[in-house]
Amino acid sequence: MTLPLTARPASAPATPLRVLICDEMNPGSLDHEGFEITYEGNLPREETLRRLPEYDALITRSRTRVDRELLEAAGPRLRVIGRGGVGVDNIDLDACSRRGILVLNAPESNNVSAAELALAHLLAAARGLTRSDRLTRAGEWDRRFLGTELKDKVLGIVGLGRIGSIVADRAQGLRLRVVAYDPYVPESKFERLGVERAATLEDLLDRADFLTVHTPLTEETRGLIGARELARLRPGAVVVNAARGGIVDEEALAAALRSGHLLGAGVDVFVEEPPAPGHVLLSAPNLSLTAHLGANTVEAQERVGAEIVGRVLAALHGDVSRGAVNAPALDPRTLEALGGYLELGEKLGRILTQLLPGAHDLEVTFRGDFPADPAPVVTAALVGYLSGSTDETPNLINARALARERGLSLTVREDAQSPDYQTEVIVRATAHGEGGRPRTRTVGGTVFGRSPRLTRLRDFRVELAPEGHILIASNQDRPGAVAALSALLGGWGVNIAGMALGRAERGGQALFTLTLDDGLTAEQLAAIRALDMIDSAYLVQV
Repeated sequence: MTLPLTARPASAPATPLRVLICDEMNPGSLDHEGFEITYEGNLPREETLRRLPEYDALITRSRTRVDRELLEAAGPRLRVIGRGGVGVDNIDLDACSRRGILVLNAPESNNVSAAELALAHLLAAARGLTRSDRLTRAGEWDRRFLGTELKDKVLGIVGLGRIGSIVADRAQGLRLRVVAYDPYVPESKFERLGVERAATLEDLLDRADFLTVHTPLTEETRGLIGARELARLRPGAVVVNAARGGIVDEEALAAALRSGHLLGAGVDVFVEEPPAPGHVLLSAPNLSLTAHLGANTVEAQERVGAEIVGRVLAALHGDVSRGAVNAPALDPRTLEALGGYLELGEKLGRILTQLLPGAHDLEVTFRGDFPADPAPVVTAALVGYLSGSTDETPNLINARALARERGLSLTVREDAQSPDYQTEVIVRATAHGEGGRPRTRTVGGTVFGRSPRLTRLRDFRVELAPEGHILIASNQDRPGAVAALSALLGGWGVNIAGMALGRAERGGQALFTLTLDDGLTAEQLAAIRALDMIDSAYLVQV
């Protein structure tokens, strides 16, 4: 794989590499040997466009739009763009990737600040601080409100990534019992943090006195905590969302506060920011609100400036191991040879992470004669497996580093023989199961022309396009299973777009996969699993 950045050849002239910082931040020292760093906080856009062709790297915050106009003005010299902080919504990542420009961010810089804000909201809600402040200012001396202590209560954490881990550590200092739900984190991390693992989100909700969410916002987590989930919490519970707007349903949260089911809540993030006048949460009782202040501490701002400068300078010398947000385009010959296999690898990883999240080992086996070195396909499988499970965006640059952080080991095997296809990629995930026995899931695929095809699920042969919603069901090999399932789907108005069948032996275990035009609700999936002839059923989205 060709990266856009390499160390400068020894024969290159020792002219300084030039870096422009065009937004306000605290960049720390600007004196770095071999670099000329220009700090121009709030540099007007016209001036940025005019001066950018003279620089090797640009560092921004959220103010500057890094769009096609800016990239065209920069010309061929620009190689790195650094975004101070987490979000990169102001940067056209696709355009940067096509030009071979590496985009970096510094997501870890505000971890402590964000975790502490979540705990501040937790304490404020538990003791009714905002309510009492409002009444006292209005001249009402109300001492009737009864808060709740944190000691010996259960704190439920959804998402045990970097920020969730800090919250867990600090909460234990407050004598809270910490239980977390994160299917993507290996058991070793729970043990290291001294946190109890909840098997399901429902299990966590049933036990929690306090609930805080710390996950990325994805299609999987959008609306993750809605009316049904809030109703499962104990009466008098407290809910905090200082992660991303939309993870906790805003209408449902306001209703749970007004009904008195929740004692209080704390919110730092909204679906639309700032919230419009009349927003349902602005009038909700016993609710502390802040204006997305998770990163707004003196210390976090100092860290984010120094961190992004350091990462940009390292990248200009070829070290792209930290903070990479986008993946640069592969060289044309590699992309032409492996394009379909790269897509296949990522899709196999995406399927596996839904079948067996939280694996501690990923094994990729290449069978047959590939048109080019398939090493990038391994990274693509990691990208797929890590997608939606980490605070950072996995890509071809950072996937291996993210895997190491999560304790996910990687094994690669090659077999010159491929008995069934000219080439085949097989990916196996292994996770610790109950009683120390490992659990494994295996998927495999090949490429027809440039189109990925699914060829293997567990020990069963299938042939299916890995697209959309795929229902994977196992059953005993006897008549009626497919018909019963088809009748259910037909009754729900769910259309079957494709089907593949496989079995180990006649009359033994069988497996069939259905490609569906629409997804299924949790209740519909439970109804499928309740069929007598169905042993297991999973729905994955590719």
